[in-house]
Amino acid sequence: MSEFVRGVRLWFVPEEVRREGKTPDYRFSLANERTFLAWLRTALALVGGGFAVDQFLPDLRGTWRVGIALALLGAGVLCALRAVNHWVRCERAMRRGEDLPASRFPALLGVVVAALAVAMVVVVLVRWEG
Repeated sequence: MSEFVRGVRLWFVPEEVRREGKTPDYRFSLANERTFLAWLRTALALVGGGFAVDQFLPDLRGTWRVGIALALLGAGVLCALRAVNHWVRCERAMRRGEDLPASRFPALLGVVVAALAVAMVVVVLVRWEG
């Protein structure tokens, strides 16, 4: 079984994660869970923003509206999936006594959200002048 498939399988069978290594201090596991929930809140906010752009900006030309909405929705999906993956990876690392995994995802998400914010600024300015 490939490492990717095994990793995804662990999302749905957390008992297997518990079989690895030794149980970390519960405070670290709870902090890992709080981080997971924060990422899920971020994902929900992105999805909500995507729906808001689609529903509340009907005057915006279709391509802009659909593009921004889909980008926000896609970022929300990626954020939710990454939350689960990161939770499992961190839990396994803590149990094994390893360093926590580094991730480029926060930087990527920040760049995507910043780009979408710039696009929205352009849209607002163009609409305001028109």
